[in-house]
Amino acid sequence: MAPVIDDQSSYTHYLVARQAVQDETINRLTPTDDQKITLIIIGVYVAAVLILWNMPVIKIVLAPFKLLTVGLHEFSHAIVGCFTCAKIESIEIDPDEGGVTRMRGGIPMCTLPAGYLGSSLIGAILVMCGFDVLASKVASIFLGVCLLFTLWWARNWLTRGIGVLFIGLIVLLWLVARSVGLKYFVLFVGVMSCMYCLWDILDDLVFRKAYESDASKFAKQCGGCMSSRVWGVLWFFISLIFFVAGILIGLAAFKEAEMLTDEFLEQNLKSV
Repeated sequence: MAPVIDDQSSYTHYLVARQAVQDETINRLTPTDDQKITLIIIGVYVAAVLILWNMPVIKIVLAPFKLLTVGLHEFSHAIVGCFTCAKIESIEIDPDEGGVTRMRGGIPMCTLPAGYLGSSLIGAILVMCGFDVLASKVASIFLGVCLLFTLWWARNWLTRGIGVLFIGLIVLLWLVARSVGLKYFVLFVGVMSCMYCLWDILDDLVFRKAYESDASKFAKQCGGCMSSRVWGVLWFFISLIFFVAGILIGLAAFKEAEMLTDEFLEQNLKSV
């Protein structure tokens, strides 16, 4: 005799399981008190970048960080070029906050979008790690390695200067005040990289129509199947998704570690 399947009971179990998953997701994404502070700091960073971006004289404060994000943009072109068997000849950053990566070979379909998407991905990783001091230390090592590669490929003094400046700053922050400042530095560079990428896409495709962007070159490589603006809009939303994902993953990934640390401290206090 065939078993009787209770459809209503199965559906009830499904609803209960789905609700449990939803509750767990909400719980993981609900920030702790420390994470709320980090989110506020991210908001302050975003507001500061937007306000200072083009403000006369004061915008000079952001200039070194803009050049750093240009370096990350060019590094992303170069590292993807390496992965596609290109020979990297040089990376150059200019004082007008532009940059160029010269390479021979490689696959343009991969290397052209790598500048925007790669630098925004690096920024998202830094934002994610900015929720935890230990993760920030790891992220600073990763950032330092990126800068060392950029130094290796650098062919002008401004590019070398930016690399040396920020590698030195990372080392200094490691040594001062138990590396607490490193967390806020990593977080700021992550926010800056994401914001610069989003702004640069709009700048290339909307405000500087005569300027040949990575998107316009990519559109030509694709045979004109879509315009450069369409590609730019697509990259814009991908970069935005990276930024938001970095925040959400940071909330979920480091919440459990923070709770375990709190439990460990409580147990030690009780045993004293």
